[in-house]
Amino acid sequence: MPLSQVLIEGEDWEVVVEGFGFTDGLSTDAEGNLYFSDVKEGTAVYRVDEKGEVSEFISDAPGISGLQWGADGNLYACVAREQRVVRFSSDGEETELVKEVRPNDLVVTHDGNLYFTMTPTQEIRRIDPSGKMTVVSAGDVTRPNGISLSRDQGTLVVSNHGGKFVTAFRIEADGTLAHAQPYMEMRTPVADPEVAKGDGMATDVHGRYYVTTAEGLQMFDPTGRMGGVIAKPDPSAGLVSVCFAGPGHAYLYVANGGKIYRRKTKTAGALFFEAPRKNEAPPK
Repeated sequence: MPLSQVLIEGEDWEVVVEGFGFTDGLSTDAEGNLYFSDVKEGTAVYRVDEKGEVSEFISDAPGISGLQWGADGNLYACVAREQRVVRFSSDGEETELVKEVRPNDLVVTHDGNLYFTMTPTQEIRRIDPSGKMTVVSAGDVTRPNGISLSRDQGTLVVSNHGGKFVTAFRIEADGTLAHAQPYMEMRTPVADPEVAKGDGMATDVHGRYYVTTAEGLQMFDPTGRMGGVIAKPDPSAGLVSVCFAGPGHAYLYVANGGKIYRRKTKTAGALFFEAPRKNEAPPK
């Protein structure tokens, strides 16, 4: 699955959002609106509508590093600065799920299991639909960071900010993780060949995985083979988060420093608040 199946000739990155300190936490809803945070200077969860207009969606919400909509219509967030994982209702009401944790990024399955990474402690934790938190992986990933799912939501994938592999886990029927394997080998900088700085992740409807890294946005096919690297819009800034959003969820959005960019693609993002589905046949 080469990048020619994803990228459209003549299309390039365009600036959607600018003027922020450090954008992160890209997420989308069913309509394709984009949600994001400013980890460094922001005080809210921001929303970008179909017209490209930016507004505060939830005020008084600083220090958020990960966002994800659930099938229940709630927005889940890793509040890294306050060491909490919370849930926001559609009208902005906040519910604290857990505290005294070190959350980085999260993903929520259709059946309500929330998995989040704890980079400093080398852990992946799960909050089940009843609200109980358990450690489902400890030490399998050196610095677990970005997190996503396979198209059928049977596999959890986690990027490593301190290594060069994306690790895959099988999600068991009871929500635990099993069979950790280094599934995708990320391309690394010449200056540091063992550390790709894997960060945010996304999955498309064909089962391809996208990982933000020091070298750019790396794409892998469902079997874990490298499909190519999309250059960063701004090479001088860090690339930390990725999401499919916009009309038809066909636009790739990336958080690159204080700006957010997007580009139209031939594919569309997998929406985990929808019922799990098999990979769609990719275009020829």
